[in-house]
Amino acid sequence: MAATFFGEVVKAPCRAGTEDEEEEEEGRRETPEDREVRQQLARKREVRLLRRQTKTSLEVSLLEKYPCSKFIIAIGNNAVAFLSSFVMNSGVWEEVGCAKLWNEWCRTADTTHLSSTEAFCGFYHLKSNPSVFLCQCSCYVAEDQQYQWLEKVFGSCPRKNMQITILTCRHVTDYKTLESTGSLPSPFLKALKTQNFKDPACCPLLEQPNIVHDLPAAVLSYCQVWKIPAILYLCYTDVMKLDLITVEAFKPILSTRSLKGLVKNIPQSTEILKKLMTTNEIQSNIYT
Repeated sequence: MAATFFGEVVKAPCRAGTEDEEEEEEGRRETPEDREVRQQLARKREVRLLRRQTKTSLEVSLLEKYPCSKFIIAIGNNAVAFLSSFVMNSGVWEEVGCAKLWNEWCRTADTTHLSSTEAFCGFYHLKSNPSVFLCQCSCYVAEDQQYQWLEKVFGSCPRKNMQITILTCRHVTDYKTLESTGSLPSPFLKALKTQNFKDPACCPLLEQPNIVHDLPAAVLSYCQVWKIPAILYLCYTDVMKLDLITVEAFKPILSTRSLKGLVKNIPQSTEILKKLMTTNEIQSNIYT
């Protein structure tokens, strides 16, 4: 420290400190090689929407290309298994695209015939009513890829005359309550909806200070901003792998307006679900 003529006390310049700062600045300076690596990684992490049969990219966002009145999105293995068993087996669904992405946790499969152990994100519409859409997403979409996913699916100026239903799971230990999570009747459903969603939920609403995460949160936030009616059904469970009891916890949603009429034979769908579980157990035993 040093005193100036006017009496202020100031820090005396330190050459050693300046040299350290210069070295740090040089270390932070991006080299051409660093830039190339960063650009390659950014290209690799791009989310692309493809027609799986031709492997060509969609020129516009999915919902700009196809009119949509109802969009059901299943995120995670248990939600995907629920839609596969109870909705997709009750009608004829046509694939209209698939998302291809890569990140630290996920590499989506390129094959047309996927097993339940492979990561994928497919989009379908109902042949008898092409404005009804469904998304099956078993892959992890990283935080820096979520906005890309939303733009590729919804577009930059989405239509507001559609209704979105999102299904997903979280571990019961993520649920914040004054009670012990061990005493909760797991699995159980909670709902969170946007202001424009006016239909009643089939389960209690999610209480504060609980929050939602990852792609389900991104979709719900996007719908809130664009004033699109949307509801998220969140199943809290103590089993995050594919599990019969967890999948069946979504059954109350079948009575909602979003899914009513899409499921024709619940007993038959339950049998299909059991077969899916058996197949998954066999595949899991092969890989372990």
